[in-house]
Amino acid sequence: MPRTDREENAVHDHKRLGRELGLFDTDPLIGAGLPYWLPDGAVVRHTVEEYIRDAERRAGYRHVCSPVLGKRELYEISGHWSHYGDDMFPPMDVGGEQIVLRPSLCPHHAVIYRSRAHSYRELPLRMAELGGMYRSELSGVLGGLTRVRAIQLNDAHIFCSVDQVAGEASGALEMIRGAYRALGIAPARYRLSLPGPGGKYVAAPELWRRATALLTDVLDSSGLPYEAVPGEAAFYGPKIDVQVADGAGRETTLSTVQVDFHQPERFDLQYVGADGARHRPVMVHRSIVGSVERAVAHLIEQHGGAFPAWLAPTQLVVLPVSEAEADCAEALARRCRDLGLRAEAVGPEVGSLAARVRQSRLVPYQGVLGSREAADGTLALRLRDGRRLAPAAVADVLARVLELVAARSVELWEEEAV
Repeated sequence: MPRTDREENAVHDHKRLGRELGLFDTDPLIGAGLPYWLPDGAVVRHTVEEYIRDAERRAGYRHVCSPVLGKRELYEISGHWSHYGDDMFPPMDVGGEQIVLRPSLCPHHAVIYRSRAHSYRELPLRMAELGGMYRSELSGVLGGLTRVRAIQLNDAHIFCSVDQVAGEASGALEMIRGAYRALGIAPARYRLSLPGPGGKYVAAPELWRRATALLTDVLDSSGLPYEAVPGEAAFYGPKIDVQVADGAGRETTLSTVQVDFHQPERFDLQYVGADGARHRPVMVHRSIVGSVERAVAHLIEQHGGAFPAWLAPTQLVVLPVSEAEADCAEALARRCRDLGLRAEAVGPEVGSLAARVRQSRLVPYQGVLGSREAADGTLALRLRDGRRLAPAAVADVLARVLELVAARSVELWEEEAV
């Protein structure tokens, strides 16, 4: 019988699938909302991180590293302490000072910007970091990788002039769309998140008006459908939120672009303009894939564990038909690893060829190595989707796989298979 929608959603639930596939787990001794990554999950996570860093470098971002702790005073200046304090961990008394686990990276980046003098010629200055931050989430809302207390955030802050804001926000939006294409993510909708009644928002009506107008123009110019939703803004400014949905239709925010006039003022950020006078930059906050935890959770559910080849924990498995080809298979797996592929050999001691093919069902490429292939230096490739390729020279097969992986293609193969 075909599965019902509810059963299908359960099959692709990232909490169950992530544990079954050995991607992540939790332990009461570590604590709720604090998952740890197993080797295969760490591969997926690191691959996403490497993609983001590479995309940011290509887009002109410079990477920094900042501590996950800060003095309470830092967050009092930024406004987090008064507007976001309920979601922060309590301060620790250290050496007569109160130290806090940071709930956000932006105050650190504002201080880094402030540490040097800047000219208008340097703007836009794009500062990026994949850094840890911490949220004191209530136990009842924690779940898998989507709601956690220790977060690795793909964050960036662009310091720019007012007339550069629209271009930078549009560029960030295009980076998000490019990342979704590479990762195989389909956005559910785009949202213009605005302040609502009763929220803890910065009281600066003119700054809110200017920031909202800028983001509205960006969305209108993009041609993307969107809806304005009150009550979802950050405490310091409006934002564009890119929403994704799980198999049950539940929405979460994955990526954001925000315009912030507030923190540059609070930290007295400046640059010297062409006129020789001091001017206030604008901060554009932007996250391409949001938290790595939430991004991987969505990828697990989106792909059911069958990740695009460039993301897969094991990209190619070599399956010798018999013990006679085992040494050749191990040598081929080593050759693949030397070329940069994540590969392993699984020999007949594990089970029959059919059983090993089933065991490797989520691996994008399965290389079957029989006596003829071992003697001829060829490889018969099976694709995860069931297609089989005719035996071809090992060098040619590996070159094609490497090409597809390097291109971060979501396609397994683009040539005719039987």
